[in-house]
Parts: sequence; structure tokens; C-alpha cells
Amino acid sequence: MTKETMTIYQAYPKSFKDTTGDGMGDIQGVIQSLDYLERLGIDMIWLNPFYPSPQYDNGYDISDYTAVDPRYGTLEDVDQLIQEADKRGIGIMLDMVLNHCSTYHDWFQKALAGDKYYQDFFYLKPAKPDGSLPTNWESKFGGPAWEPFGETDLYYLRLYDLHQADLNWHNPHVRQALYEVVRFWLDRGVKGLRFDVLNVIGKVDFVDSQEPGSAQEKALYTDTPIVHEWVQELKRETFGQYEGIVTVGEMSSTSVAEGIKYTAPQREELDMIFSFHHLKVDYQEGDKWTQMPFDFLELKRILDEWQVGMSREGGWNALFWNNHDQPRANSRFGDVVNYPYETATMLATAIHLMRGTPYVYQGEEIGMTNPDYSTIEAFQDIETLNNYQILLDKGVSESEALAIIQAKSRDNSRSPMQWSAGAHAGFTTGQPWLAVADNYSTINVEQALAEEDGIFAYYQNLIQLRKDYPVISQGSYRSLFLDHPSIMGYIREDENQQLLLLANFYGDPVQVDLSDFQVDLAWRKLIGNGPVEDLTDRLELEPYEVVAFIREK
Repeated sequence: MTKETMTIYQAYPKSFKDTTGDGMGDIQGVIQSLDYLERLGIDMIWLNPFYPSPQYDNGYDISDYTAVDPRYGTLEDVDQLIQEADKRGIGIMLDMVLNHCSTYHDWFQKALAGDKYYQDFFYLKPAKPDGSLPTNWESKFGGPAWEPFGETDLYYLRLYDLHQADLNWHNPHVRQALYEVVRFWLDRGVKGLRFDVLNVIGKVDFVDSQEPGSAQEKALYTDTPIVHEWVQELKRETFGQYEGIVTVGEMSSTSVAEGIKYTAPQREELDMIFSFHHLKVDYQEGDKWTQMPFDFLELKRILDEWQVGMSREGGWNALFWNNHDQPRANSRFGDVVNYPYETATMLATAIHLMRGTPYVYQGEEIGMTNPDYSTIEAFQDIETLNNYQILLDKGVSESEALAIIQAKSRDNSRSPMQWSAGAHAGFTTGQPWLAVADNYSTINVEQALAEEDGIFAYYQNLIQLRKDYPVISQGSYRSLFLDHPSIMGYIREDENQQLLLLANFYGDPVQVDLSDFQVDLAWRKLIGNGPVEDLTDRLELEPYEVVAFIREK
């Protein structure tokens, strides 16, 4: 199993499968689903945090790194999951949240109690002489990035929720404590590590930004040179000492140049990174909490920049449309009402046949959509609720604010996995922590497995193609039709084969002129979701149709 040939499945445990009836998914639910995931053909399961947590940020506020929250199960359950998955040739990837810990963690509580050793685990700063906060930085969840530190005259840094205190990586004791956490899980047989917001661990200059929340501000603490030194140390001290470990870093607001540094093999850092620029093409003037049609030309430009740039110097991309922080891509970039199958399979093919390691987010493989909750009370996510209030404070009407939330909330991807047409979509026998989408009676695993030519079967095929064709797993990448208003195209190539992908991203048929392209009978259809069978000088693609052709050299 290598990063080039593998496909990784992301399971959000809280919403995946509940075996106890408490309305929250659990580790046993993942164990019970292993046969289903083996049938899909994936090689590794990435699990979002299941550690003890007060759940202010859905488990990314960790109060104990080496235990399991009783709501999810026990350490023995995790051991069983690792063993049962391994029997099926599936590795387990855990989420490592090492930029910050919960304010309920012992480290922070001891710091609050006056322990100087643990106070140095955090960024504690006094107010400025004028009484204002240490810097004017803005939290990524809204509001100031500094909170009062107990009854002292100090403030602690929190780039995220106020219950998530940023850890001081400059302190070698902090780094060693975190490395012990990583080794604890590797010693239990974990085969993959996903590092949360890893590129913001290197805060160096605590100076005011020109504009709170701006790109200039983020650059003050993002991708600083010391981050690379620490990631190299992290590898040396932890996963570099184990065989066959797969690593991926979540990199907020990063660049291709930095992505190469993180992932080029000779630098001894990570296997791959997540970058998010392609998922900001429907942000009006860079603001997530707005509504606009996605900018297709910009989407293609960004994907091309990362594909070409990373391959030029040996970098490696994680390929994805969906995760627990994003609305569902089919609801966002396609038409899930009129073309649900075509939308889902087109998007999947376009991303899976690129250069990188594909990730499938739970439910994506059966066509799950945004749940379209009708009231703000249905949402649970802290970022969502904060920004709903911010929108109202800006004078946006309640109906317009709700429409924005319905399109952009992270809860869109966190609605429970739809297993059957039964009560609560078969997710739980109790009351689900987050409401199930109304369309579960027609979009569910039981229905998907019964369809020979449905979305699930298509995903099985795509995942297998990456294993069978080196041109997909290792070939070069070159874009086509970058200026075309509705077609994405690219060429993958190695010494033996060429692969051509063409995808229609819109709901109208479109003609593609290939007269300048080498069209001959050597090309054969590899995969597609529509009627096109043969490569000709002029192809007509139906709404959301995708097709890939391959030829021997």
C-alpha cells in the first residue's frame, strides 16, 4: 500500500454509526461497518477525534490525548478496530490536534492554578500599555484571538474557539509531550496520522496586523520557517521510526511553494497535504459567509496550479472535494435534484484521476447531499452559530442569513450517515445529535448497494482504477481547456500510456472541439457516466457528463 495507489475514507465518528442508542456515533459503529468499507475498496480510514473533549468544537478541543471519550467507547474498542481493519487490509488514520488543546486539559488547568512549568505550555501575554489586547489578531471562529487568563493580568492565545488554547511549540517540553502522544497511538498499531492545522504552530512575531482577519495577518503565524524545522523533528521523533506510516497535514492558507517543502520526499516532512484554495471559489471577496455562483475558471486555475506546481518538484497532493469542514460538493458544484448520479460521479472522476491521493468523505460514495435544515435551531456548529450572529449584526436579514448558513455551514457534512430508509436513516435507535437529511429514504447505503450501476458501484470502479493503472497513480499532469466556460480537461501520461479526462461541470449539453488533439482509434473509454463511448474530433457531453479515455503509446 503506497500513497500513490491508495484511497482514504474519512469517517466522522460522531455521525457515522451509533450502536448504543445515545444518538452519537461510536467506535463499534465503525467496526460494524468495516465489511461495507472493504467492499468499497478503500485502503485506510481517517477518523476525526474521538478523545475526551467538552465538545466546544466537535472534539477538536481535546482534554486528554491518550484516552477515548466514553461517548465513543473505550481504548479496547480502538484496539479492536485497528485489528479488525488490519484483517481486511485497511489501515487506521487518527487525527492529531497538536496546535491547541482544550482549556479543560490538565496542562491548562495546572497553568491556571499557577504552575509556572505548565504556564510555559501556552502563549501568555500581558495587555499593551494602553490596556488593549496583546495583538489585534482575529480568531478564525470570529472575535479576538486573545482571552483573559484566569484572574491574572495575562491573556492566552486562541486562534480558534475560546476553549482551545494554542500550545507553545517553542517550548521543547511541549514538543516532547506531543511526540509522546503520537508514539502512544503508533505503538497501538495506527498506520496513518492526519495533523490538524499544522502550519500555524510556528507563531514567531506577536505584532499587530494591518487588518484583523486579513491574509496579511494570517501570514504572521502561517507557514513560518520554524514550522518546517518542527515537522522534520516530529518525523524524526515519531512516525519516522515506524514502518509504513502515511501522513497528511491540514494546511490552512498555504502556497504551492510551501506545499512542496512539506511533501517533497527529500525534505523528510509529510507524505501529502490538504490545501483548501479550490474550495473558496464561491467566497465573495474572500468571505466564506456569502453566496455567489462558484467561479469555474478560478476553480480550474487553482487545481492546475497545485497539480503542476506540486508535481514539478516532487510534492504530493491530497485530493478531495468533501470533508467535515465543507458543505457537500455535489450540492455546491452540481445539481442534486435533476442530475444526482451525474453530478456525484462527475466530481468524483475529475478529482480521483488527478495526481495525488484521493479522499472519500462518508456518504459521498452514495450521493449524500446538504441536509437543508429549515431553521437556525437545527444547526450545532460553533463556527456556524457565531457567524449567523455576525451576519445579523451586520444588518443581514434572518432569511438571507439562514440561506447563507444553509449553503456554507460545516454541519452540512456532519449530518448522520444514511444507512437505510428506516427511522433516523438507520444511524441510531435514539434521537440523533444532529438531524438526518430529509432525503434519507431514497439516498442510503441499502439502496446504493442494491443498484448495480449506481454511485457506489462507480466509486468502486474509480478506486480500483488507481490500483490497476500506473498512469493514474504516477503519471504526469497537463491541463486542457483552462479557458473553457464549462469543460474541465486534462492529460495524465507516463512512459506507457496516456489518459484524457473531459468533464462537463454544468447542466447544459456542450460540444468539445478536439480537432487539434491526436484523435485515433487507439483511444478507448476507461470510465464515464454518460453516453459518450468513442473519442472523436467533436464530442457532445451531456449535463454533468464525464468521460476518461486511455491509449497505449
